[in-house]
Amino acid sequence: QVQLVESGGGLVQPGGSLRLSCAASGTIVSPTTMGWYRQSPGKQRELVATAASRGWKDYADSVKGRFTISRDNAKSTVYLQMNSLKPEDTDVYLCYALTGGAYWGQGTQVTVSS
Repeated sequence: QVQLVESGGGLVQPGGSLRLSCAASGTIVSPTTMGWYRQSPGKQRELVATAASRGWKDYADSVKGRFTISRDNAKSTVYLQMNSLKPEDTDVYLCYALTGGAYWGQGTQVTVSS
């Protein structure tokens, strides 16, 4: 079993920044892929950013140039630096990990509003 604990969500004004963190613990089998989805009620879950343990990264077109995903493999932690936030970025952000199975965090709310 793998547990994912997220932190860093909150309320921010348009144009602002937030940094999300997700720490994994438990039985982690390498190599791993970790990343972030986002979802609002009634909407399909959207992949925001993903990062493989060997360095490959990918982003949704809607966040390219604004969001940056990074990992600290020694700490089994993935980060999402979100800059130039827009109201349409408002969502629940869920961390996920692929490591011998698929695991999800509980989600953290990001609200972009003036």
